Amino acid sequence: MNKVLVEIFLPAADESYDVYIPLDSQMSEVLTLVSSLLSDLSHGTYKATPDAVLCDAESGIIFNINMAVAELGIQNGSKLMLI
Repeated sequence: MNKVLVEIFLPAADESYDVYIPLDSQMSEVLTLVSSLLSDLSHGTYKATPDAVLCDAESGIIFNINMAVAELGIQNGSKLMLI
């Protein structure tokens, strides 16, 4: 499985986390896993919710959850934001 290392900024906790995500997974799966993970890592500051979104931290563009990570152009060093 090919993975990429991305930085995910979590505004609710004012923290950034480095996370490996699989390139061949759908963004909807990644969003669910990342939401749960960051909820745990932030010690409850962030609560995972079904309406969470992942977006590009620099442009603010929300990623399509129906596409694979690789199709979205996400690569090593990409900066994402979970809101």
